[in-house]
Amino acid sequence: MHNPGLKRWSLRVLLSCVGVLALALLAAWLFLRASLAQLDGTRRAPGLFATVSVARDTYGVPLLQGSNRLDLSYATGFIHAQDRFFQMDLLRRVGAGELAELFGERALAADKAHRLHRFRARAERMLAAMPAAERQFIDRYVAGVNDGMKALGARPFEYALTGTAPRAWNAADSLLVVCAMFFDLQGSQEPRKLARGWIVEHTDPAQRAFLLPDVTEWDTPLDAALLPGRTPIPPLPPRWWGQRGGSALLRVASADFIDAVGSNNWAVAGSRSRDGGAIVSNDMHLGLQLPTTWYRLVLQFQDADGKPRRMAGLMLPGTPPLIVVGSNGHVAWGYTNSYADLLDLVALDVDPANPARVRTPNGWETLASHDETILVKGAKAHRFVVRDSSLGPLRQAGGRTYAIHWIAHLPGALNLNQRKLETADTLVDALAAAATIGIPAQNFIAGDDKGNIGWTITGMLPRRAMAAVTWDGALAPANYPRIVNPASRQLSSANSRQLMGAGAQLIGDGGFDLGARGRQIHDGLLALGADTDLKAVYGVTLDDRAIFMAGWRQRAIAALDAAAVAAKPQRAEFLRLLQTGWRGRASVDSTGYRLARGFMWALYDLLFGAANVDMAALDDKAGMNAASARWPAVVARLLDERPASWLPAAYPNWRSLELAAIDAVIAQLTAGGEPLAKATWGARNTASIAHPISRAVPALRRFLAASADSLPGDANMPRVAGPNFGQSERMTLTPGKEEQGVFNMPGGQSGHPLSPFFLRGHAAWVAGETVPLLPGPAVHTLRFEK
Repeated sequence: MHNPGLKRWSLRVLLSCVGVLALALLAAWLFLRASLAQLDGTRRAPGLFATVSVARDTYGVPLLQGSNRLDLSYATGFIHAQDRFFQMDLLRRVGAGELAELFGERALAADKAHRLHRFRARAERMLAAMPAAERQFIDRYVAGVNDGMKALGARPFEYALTGTAPRAWNAADSLLVVCAMFFDLQGSQEPRKLARGWIVEHTDPAQRAFLLPDVTEWDTPLDAALLPGRTPIPPLPPRWWGQRGGSALLRVASADFIDAVGSNNWAVAGSRSRDGGAIVSNDMHLGLQLPTTWYRLVLQFQDADGKPRRMAGLMLPGTPPLIVVGSNGHVAWGYTNSYADLLDLVALDVDPANPARVRTPNGWETLASHDETILVKGAKAHRFVVRDSSLGPLRQAGGRTYAIHWIAHLPGALNLNQRKLETADTLVDALAAAATIGIPAQNFIAGDDKGNIGWTITGMLPRRAMAAVTWDGALAPANYPRIVNPASRQLSSANSRQLMGAGAQLIGDGGFDLGARGRQIHDGLLALGADTDLKAVYGVTLDDRAIFMAGWRQRAIAALDAAAVAAKPQRAEFLRLLQTGWRGRASVDSTGYRLARGFMWALYDLLFGAANVDMAALDDKAGMNAASARWPAVVARLLDERPASWLPAAYPNWRSLELAAIDAVIAQLTAGGEPLAKATWGARNTASIAHPISRAVPALRRFLAASADSLPGDANMPRVAGPNFGQSERMTLTPGKEEQGVFNMPGGQSGHPLSPFFLRGHAAWVAGETVPLLPGPAVHTLRFEK
C-alpha cells in the first residue's frame, strides 16, 4: 500500500543520516587540519637570546637563521615536533621497548627484546654525566619539541586513530632515538654470531674456511690492490650439506628481502674534479616508509667565536639537533654502516645450586636483577626480570645462556661530538672529530674545499686482544685507522671489507657485504676519469647494471641445454626469457633479471636448507645469509668447478641440481596461474612505501601511501632498491659550493597527509631526478621572538 507519510519520514531519516555523516566528515577534516604545522606568523619563545626565523621553500625545506646555536636548537625542536612527532615517538619507543603502550600485545615481543638492553636507564645515566653545555643544548631542543606540540590545534592524527595521547618529550628520549638506530644498524650481529657458532660446531676447520671466506674476488678494500688467493675446496662437505630444508624453498627463492643492506658513500678528490673541489656523495639504505627517515634543513648561525656558519644536510628527528650528513661549507661528509665486529655472545655457566650465579671468563659472579614493566594497551602490564652480568644482559639460545656484550652498552657509545663537525674547517679537523663521535659505528668519508678526501671510522670500536674471549673496553680514537688522499684520488665504502692490512683487525668483521656493490662503485668512479663533475659523480648512485647477476644468468643458460628443455615447455620458456628478457640491468621490464636472481636464491635453499632450519631454531633471523653474505661466491665456485664430493646425494650430477633450482623458480612464479613472461623485475620490485598507521588501518592506505611504482635497481649494485627498503636519500655536493649540490629522498618533509609537503619530492626520487640541495626562495616564514 502506498503511504506518503512513511515515504516523507524515510526521506527525513535519510537526509538526517546524510547530514550527520557530512558533519562527522567535516569534523574529521577540521580536526586533521588543526594538527597541521604552523608555517607563518610570529611566536614568543621565552628563553631565546635573539629572534630566529624559519623560512620554508616550495618543498617545505626550512632555512633556520639566528645568532645563537641554542636558539636554533629550540626552533629545530619546534618544527620537528610539528612535522614529525609521531615518527619521533615511535623511534624513542623502539629504543626503550615501549611500543606496546601504543599498539597492544602484538608489539610485546619486540618490546621485550629491546627492553632487555634497558636503554632508558642507560640514557638517564648518560644525561647525569653529561657536561652542562651539552645538556643545555638538548634541553633547548626538548623545550622546542614540547612547545611545538602544544602549539598544534589538535593532537597528531595518529593518536586519534590509535586512541592514545602523545606523551611529553624529555632529554632521555632524544638519546633513545639514537639507541633505536643501534638496533637498526647493528641488530643483525646477534643472529650472525649464533649462525656462525652453529657452523663452527657442524664443520671442520677446512670446511669452515671455505664456507665462511674472509674475502672474495668481489672485494675492493681501500688499502689493497691484490687480494689473497682462494681457499681450497675441502675434500668433503659437512654432513648437513645439500639436505632439504622443508617448505622454505618458495619463501627463500622468491627473495622477499634485500640481501645487501647498508649504504653507499664516496668522494672524488679535487684533483679529479673540474672545479678543484672534492665531490662527496652519499645514499644511506634503510627501511622506507612515510614520513621518510630524514629531515632536510639548513642552519645559519654564529659560532662561539662570532664566525658565521652554515650547515646544510639531514637530521634524524628526535635526536639531538645535529646535521647527520651534509656540509658545513668547508667539509662535506657521509656515512655508511661499518659492519665492524661490535657484539659478542659470551657463553656462561650457570651455577646449578644458585641460578643467580654465573661463571664468566673472569670468574664467578652474582647477577643483577632488574624488574621491568611494559605497559600494554588494552591489556595488563607485562612484568619480567632482566638478568644482567658484568658483560651485559643474559639471553637464552639453543639451551645455552649467553651474555650480550655489546659496545652500545658503554656510556661513551652516545655523545654529542657530532657537533664538532660544525666547526671543522679542514679534512684533518673532520677526521679527528669523527673518531670521537658517539653513534653506531660508521664508515666516515669526507672531502674539503681544498680538494682533500679521507676515510675513517666514526663511532665507538671495541678494544680486542688476540687471545681474549671478548673485547675489553673501547679503542682509543687516536688508534682508529684512516686513509687520506689515496693515489687513486677516490674513496668509497659500501658496507664491504674496508681494509686488508693494518687496521683490519681493529674493525673486525661484523657482517660485511659480499662486495659486488662496492666493486661496481669503485670501478664506476674510476671510469669517470681525471676530469669529472658533480653530475657524473651523482650518476653512479643510479647505476643499476646487473654485473653481479650476469654470471648467474650465464650459469642458468648453460644448464638449460637441449636435453634439459626437451619436452619441458616451461624450461624452454625460462631459457627464452633469460636470453631475450635480459637488459643487462635490474630494469623494471626485465624478466631475465628476475629469473636469474630466483635461480641463485633457489640454489641457496637447496644447499643450505637443512642448516637454515637448525639455525633458525636459535634465532629466527639466523641462517647462512646471516652467517656470511659471501655465500653466493661459495656456491658460484662450486658450480663452476663441480667437485664430485660436494654434489648433494639427491642429485646424479651438478646439472640436475641446477635444473631443480630452475624448476623451483618456475613453480613459485607460476603458482597463481600467471605465465613466466609476466614475471618482470618491476612486478616483483614494486614500491610499498606507506605510513605505519596504514598497517593498522588498511582502509586509509590510499591516503597514507606513495604510489606503487615499479623500481629499477636491486642489491649488489649501487642503485639498491626494494619494495620498502633502499636509498633513503641521495645527496652529492662539493663543500663550499652547496648551491650546486643535488638531492632527493622518497618522501617529503611532513608526516601529515594533508600537508603539501607529505609526498613533495617523492616522484623525483622514483625517477632519479635531482632537486637543489639548498632550499629555494621562501614561501612561508615563521619567526620566534624572545
